[in-house]
Amino acid sequence: MNSQNDFYKVKKQILFLIIYSVFISLILIFGLFFRIYTDKNQTFNEISVKRINVLENDGTLRMTISNKEMSPAPLSYGKPFGLQGGNRTGIIFFNEEGTEAGGLIFAGKTDTLNNNYEAYGHLSFDQYNQNQVLYLQYSDENGTKKTGLYIDDWQEKPIFAEWNSKFKEIIESSLEETEKEQAIKQLMEPTEGHPAFANRVFIGRDTNKSAILNLCDGQGNTRLQLLVDSLGNAKINFLNSKGEIDYSFPPVN
Repeated sequence: MNSQNDFYKVKKQILFLIIYSVFISLILIFGLFFRIYTDKNQTFNEISVKRINVLENDGTLRMTISNKEMSPAPLSYGKPFGLQGGNRTGIIFFNEEGTEAGGLIFAGKTDTLNNNYEAYGHLSFDQYNQNQVLYLQYSDENGTKKTGLYIDDWQEKPIFAEWNSKFKEIIESSLEETEKEQAIKQLMEPTEGHPAFANRVFIGRDTNKSAILNLCDGQGNTRLQLLVDSLGNAKINFLNSKGEIDYSFPPVN
């Protein structure tokens, strides 16, 4: 009889310990979450992540910092419009409407099969609802380098998401090649003399190792060029709309 009473006493004690342990655990978990929730300013010595999203209070995405695989697809009003993500390491900016507005991306690698390398760095800012219009860029393909500041013009309408979707639609269509070329030409220059986009200014170092300033017309044709070539020769070129030099200073002998 005493053995049976002892058994029930031990059973009650074990049950009490289980309940007590669960209760203490819940208190500790609650305290941990309460501290995390109330202490919004945290200090870390080191964080290892694949992607960080910076959000507004309403949840709008404003910036991402990510590796290549986790990088977002370009967004227009918070939604993808056909361009792939997962292909650019760096920081991507988004405006208050959730549309991509520029970014800082970079890469560099050597092909182990042929030992050739390629590298680039790119910081850009986009026109509202369009593509990049101001960017710093370094590109290098196995020693063929171009580095500089670019300023571009982009059309106002249609917005870039619609324009790019139309371009993709043409490429993937069943049109004959000549019809595709004509449709793309119309997309690139919707009105004669007014292209969808054009480079207007370049200042930097070109693939010929010249320090150069190109000033272009509205169609992207270089019209005024200041350069110092790799041998130290300085000149100013005035060009026509066909890219032909009309006059150089100092004059060519």
